[in-house]
Amino acid sequence: MKENNIYPIFDKMLGRKEKELLLKQRSVMIWFTGLSGSGKSTIAIALERELHNRGLLCRILDGDNIRSGVNNNLGFSPADRIENIRRIAEVSRLFIDSGIITIAAFISPNHEMRDLAANIIGKDDFLEIYVNTPLIVCERRDVKGLYAKARKGEIKEFTGISSPFEAPEHPALTLDTSLLSLEECVHKLLVLILPKVTI
Repeated sequence: MKENNIYPIFDKMLGRKEKELLLKQRSVMIWFTGLSGSGKSTIAIALERELHNRGLLCRILDGDNIRSGVNNNLGFSPADRIENIRRIAEVSRLFIDSGIITIAAFISPNHEMRDLAANIIGKDDFLEIYVNTPLIVCERRDVKGLYAKARKGEIKEFTGISSPFEAPEHPALTLDTSLLSLEECVHKLLVLILPKVTI
């Protein structure tokens, strides 16, 4: 039960428009979803650099970074995975309200999780980017050794092996890093994003 002595002051604070005018940009949520090893973080880092080089302020929220800090008390049960995404979405909304272009890279394997994030952040600000790299390619990369552990049964409920991934039905953009170079992925993203963030 929530306490009755909570009095938010959102209505008294400077608003998003003022922050966006200060930064000379519009904020947006760029939400990468896809299997482990699909290229989400690599694309996010390259995109951040390109936007930064154009004078645009960004913040990356990455799965491993968040789980080593804000969400270090959460495991990988279905309930914890939903709570992980809920917290990330709440933090993302703070960045969006501050005028910052926010880039998230999370497996977020099902519609429920991504809908939760979009509803918290605001659907008009939420660009879902599906990094649709085939499982066989992700597993071949296996930079963290996670697929090998999942195949041995050492990791339970691992997305793509013992737990399903629900592909987005209407992503703003789909990228397959087995077919596209990093530069091509970033170019497609810039075509989508720049008109939305430029004042």
